[in-house]
Amino acid sequence: MSEASPFDLFTAAATRFHDRTALEAGGHVLDYATLAEAVERVAGRVAETSGGVPARLGVLAPRGVVAFTGWLAALRLGATAVPLNPAFPPARNERFAAAAGVDFVLADEAATTQHAALGGGLALSAREALTGRVRPAPRRTADDPVVYVVSTSGSTGRPKGVPIRWGNLRPWLAHNGPRRGIRAGDRVSQNFDLTFDPSVADMLLTWTAGATLVVPDHREALKPVEYVAGRGITHWYSVPSMIAVADRLEGLPAGSMPTLRRSVFGGDRLTPKLAALWRRAAPNSRVENSYGPSEVTISTCAHEVTGDETGATVPIGAPYPHTEHLVLGEDGRRAAEGELCLRGPQRFGGYLDPADNAGRFVSWDGEMARVFTGGGPPTDRHWYRTGDRVAVRDGELVFLGRLDNQVKVRGYRIEPGEIEAVLCTHPDVREALVVPITEGDRTDLLATYTGNPVPASHLIALIHASLPPYMLPHRFEHRAHLPLSANGKIIRTAPEPDRAR
Repeated sequence: MSEASPFDLFTAAATRFHDRTALEAGGHVLDYATLAEAVERVAGRVAETSGGVPARLGVLAPRGVVAFTGWLAALRLGATAVPLNPAFPPARNERFAAAAGVDFVLADEAATTQHAALGGGLALSAREALTGRVRPAPRRTADDPVVYVVSTSGSTGRPKGVPIRWGNLRPWLAHNGPRRGIRAGDRVSQNFDLTFDPSVADMLLTWTAGATLVVPDHREALKPVEYVAGRGITHWYSVPSMIAVADRLEGLPAGSMPTLRRSVFGGDRLTPKLAALWRRAAPNSRVENSYGPSEVTISTCAHEVTGDETGATVPIGAPYPHTEHLVLGEDGRRAAEGELCLRGPQRFGGYLDPADNAGRFVSWDGEMARVFTGGGPPTDRHWYRTGDRVAVRDGELVFLGRLDNQVKVRGYRIEPGEIEAVLCTHPDVREALVVPITEGDRTDLLATYTGNPVPASHLIALIHASLPPYMLPHRFEHRAHLPLSANGKIIRTAPEPDRAR
């Protein structure tokens, strides 16, 4: 390979900082030498059990030793890491594993039920990952390997696979490494599930700098101030809603997080009010609002918060220097407000299913955009349509909302139609409408349905059986009818109070 791979960067850091702490998770504290040896051990077990190097290695584990060593083991083998969450319904994991072409699954021993449903493979405990003989393992090399695949909810009601290559990830790492300023000995938060691509930022920025990745336990996850102060966190990355959670549960006292030097928020809207609360509690921290869809590799825009921001949301800033952007109006021409389109080395090469590419890219001749209809993969000259509406203000981009029906709740992109389709499988539900509702700084989902009244517990069970926990509506309301426009289409906004109920 002409340039170092992500695993080469990890190996270099592990050699240089071998006696420094690399990972604190689930009661385990691993230095770099121990983590590197565990990765070799897990890679050897995977190769031995699978009979070689899997093309796509599914990692079915909660955030712990098996999950992190498994993710790194995929890099060590030259396989593609496909994170799977054991808290998700088995059917969803099965669908995505099949779509991603997973040919071997590494699981935490606690996930053996789902593991069997996914075709088996290898189940390990943390102890097995950390002890025992290290077996030799081969390594597949490629000029531009697919490092990981994550899923993003699609308008078709099924998840779409997003493959990210090293060529997409490398420029992100080169730009954000210096920007985040993580150094050996720093302590970095880990607030994201591995199925959410910002977790890749946490891992690579930490483990290429000789810093420590600190995974909160269940109690700490609900008390960010206690987690930061008690663990000495220096670098924070989360969705903005974590600020509201901290303020509600702990009050975010002034100066309560003095160890923080850098705080980054992304995945949802950051309001000036939330940013001010965090800056007050972490007076030594620079705060950044970042933006970027999974399809353009973790993040592509950033705004440094100054405290002078006004309006409903903090700007998402300007795209990275190596990323080109285009704002298109409804007529397909350049506009001051419209859909944000992006291209550059961070833009992925297309979805796992080529059929999903149709309509998601545009070409641009300098005056007019033309929608890509498929018939082959998009080229490097095509722009990815984010589906996000932005405005250009004072030279920066401001996020205004989604153009389609997708919404973001606590950092997850959600297609309400996927939830509505599940609700409508209940025999007493005739129609369903799922919309975001905002109360204060928190965004949740309201599910409204017609037909016969159904106990909320029944609908909750129905959702849990088919969809991830983050797609569960906050509230269910039975209505006589759903709001309709003049042409008979459902109006996709929160209904007015039903005074006839």
